[in-house]
Amino acid sequence: MSLFPPIEPYHRQYLDVGDDHLLYVEQSGNPDGEPVVALHGGPGGGSSPLLRRLFDPQRYRIVVFDQRGAGRSRPYASTEHNTLPDLVADLERIREHLMIPRWRVVLGGSWGVTLALAYALDFPSRVASLVLRGVFLCRQQDIDWLYTDRGAARFYPDLWARLLEALPPGEGDLVTRYHRALPGPDGERLAREWTLWEARLSSLDPPPEINVDHNARAMAQLETHYFVNGGFLERPILPRAGALTCPVEIVHGRYDMVCPPEQAWLLHQALPDSRLNWVPAAGHSSAEPAIAEALVAAVRRLGRRG
Repeated sequence: MSLFPPIEPYHRQYLDVGDDHLLYVEQSGNPDGEPVVALHGGPGGGSSPLLRRLFDPQRYRIVVFDQRGAGRSRPYASTEHNTLPDLVADLERIREHLMIPRWRVVLGGSWGVTLALAYALDFPSRVASLVLRGVFLCRQQDIDWLYTDRGAARFYPDLWARLLEALPPGEGDLVTRYHRALPGPDGERLAREWTLWEARLSSLDPPPEINVDHNARAMAQLETHYFVNGGFLERPILPRAGALTCPVEIVHGRYDMVCPPEQAWLLHQALPDSRLNWVPAAGHSSAEPAIAEALVAAVRRLGRRG
C-alpha cells in the first residue's frame, strides 16, 4: 500500500493560540470527511507534505500543523511559553477552532507520539484512535540513548565524535552544553551539527549528503529546551497508558536507532487495544518507503473498524 498521490491544502491559516504564538494550520482532502490530525516530530521538526499522503483524501479531512516554534509557525524557534502542556492545549484549541467534535485518527511520529499520547490521556473523549510511528516515550533513558556515549554512539562512534568535537569546551552533559552554546555566535553551525546527528541515524541507508539547513535552528533549540527539562512531562506516560481504551496501531522499524524498539514493545504491552507492526529492514524515518506503507496500512485498518 503506497502513499496516496501528492495533494495541496484547500485551506491554510495562522491560528493565534496566545503567548504571542501563531500556529500554521492546514487542511487538505475532503472538507466533509472524517477529521484526522498528524503530529510531526522533533520537537521542532515541522510538518511535511508527506503527512498529507498517509490518508485517503476522498475519505478524510486531513489537518496538519506546525507546533510552537517549528516550521512555519511564529515566532520561529521560540522556546518562550513552549512546553508539552502548551502543545497539548494547542491541539485541543485547533480542534475547537475547526469545530471538530472528535478526531477520527490522531497520528504521531517520534516526539509526535509523546504529544499524541499526552493529548489522548488528557482528552480521551476527543480521540477515536491512534497511529503511532517510532515510539518515543521521553523517559530520561530514551534521551540518554541519543545523547550519551552509552547508546547510539556505540553504533556510530565516528558521527558521535563529530557531534562532540563541534562543541566548545565546557562543563556538563552534551545536551546541556549544546543548549547553553546555541544562542552564542556559533549557534548556526552548532544547530546544524546537532540536527545532522539525528538525521543520519534516522534511516538505515541515508543519502551521503543531508541538508538540514531549513529547520536546524528550530530542531536544535527546541530539542535541547525540551530535553534539559525532561520533555516537560508532569507524569511519565508509560504507567498511565493503560487508561487509553481506544484502538491503537503502532508502527516501528526493527532497526530504529533514534527510538530503540523496546519503547514500542513496552507501549504495546501497556495498551489494552493495540497492534504492534514491526517493519523489517527499516529505521526511524517516515520517509522510508516501508515505514510509510505500514502507516498507510495502519490507517486503513482503523478505517475498517468503523
